[in-house]
Amino acid sequence: MAETDWKSALAALGAISESDESENKSDVVRKKRVGVVYSTNPDYDYSVCEETEPETIPKHRQKLHLSMERAGRAGKTVTIVKGFVGTDADIKALCKLLKQKCGVGGSVKNGEIIIQGDHRQQLLNILKKEGFQL
Repeated sequence: MAETDWKSALAALGAISESDESENKSDVVRKKRVGVVYSTNPDYDYSVCEETEPETIPKHRQKLHLSMERAGRAGKTVTIVKGFVGTDADIKALCKLLKQKCGVGGSVKNGEIIIQGDHRQQLLNILKKEGFQL
């Protein structure tokens, strides 16, 4: 049996060809351009403006707010830490520290740290010890 290229073998069977692959890739790129209006200018080049993450400001300049919430959480109490300015990696590291110190679960959503349970006083002490302003 002669060795053949697997793409040509698939193309012979009618599964997919190389031109179909390139068309599929261009469709994916095109679909990511939501809100772009068609231009008849042949020199137009679509460029994507990428948002940059804010740099993490020093701990002593961070102004954090603690609050407790129950609404919209099926009666479960959570403590929310708001106001952190920094990269995603830094806010996740702070969340991990707070979860370990309190011995509970939690997460980061929309720039807020959500800790399960009412731990306002304990979080206040931890954040002050770490050097944050409250």
